[in-house]
Amino acid sequence: MPQELYTGGVYLEKNPLWHTDESPWKAKYVLRMMAKNGIAPKTICDVGCGAGEMLRLVQDGMDEGCTCWGYEISPQAFELAQRRANERLHFKLADIRQEEGAHFDLILVMDVLEHLEDYFSFLREIRPRSEYKIIQIPLDISVRTVLLGQLIEFRDAYGHVHYFTKDVAIQMLKDVGYEVIDYVYTWQANSLRFVWDENKNNPRRLARKLLGFTARGILGWPSRILFSIHRDLAARVMGKWRLLVLAR
Repeated sequence: MPQELYTGGVYLEKNPLWHTDESPWKAKYVLRMMAKNGIAPKTICDVGCGAGEMLRLVQDGMDEGCTCWGYEISPQAFELAQRRANERLHFKLADIRQEEGAHFDLILVMDVLEHLEDYFSFLREIRPRSEYKIIQIPLDISVRTVLLGQLIEFRDAYGHVHYFTKDVAIQMLKDVGYEVIDYVYTWQANSLRFVWDENKNNPRRLARKLLGFTARGILGWPSRILFSIHRDLAARVMGKWRLLVLAR
């Protein structure tokens, strides 16, 4: 997918929230992964930070000695992120791969790889820039998404040009030299507050977003029920899950 999708304003038109409604649950899972594995970074970098809300929430969960940096290539997203900056939360309109000397204790790569034309080179280039990485990857490939022909929808709406299963995602990280330390499935639980706040002045869009919010909640129950019985099977058959990986 051409970089212009993100730098030219088209992505913002298609996704006016820039996924801030997903920030609370993403931050929750990141903080849990760090706590579970005893990681207490003093510097955190979020690559492809978008509007910066998730990184702000992660910062809230860290001690005052931790400084956070968000890197973003979209001018529109960077403008949104700058509103959230503070003394220990900084944002740069830049590609981290072109930043000389940039090194952090932890790098976050949350729902980014599926947008990149060459994610193998990207992963190799950022590997020396931190000891640990927390990487989230949507598991778009499932029996349900294939039968319903939904993969092309992910491409049109969100710019996904690569699609993963759990096994493919883990093997891909190993192929580029990463050691996978831990992983968990994550479930999208968007914040209704963000949906309301960002769309309340546009009744038609608000109605459409609320309908989608409700439908996703109802249709997600079969996958969650199956997940309680067999996690891998739920991800393979019903979908809607993502994979959060701690690697180095």
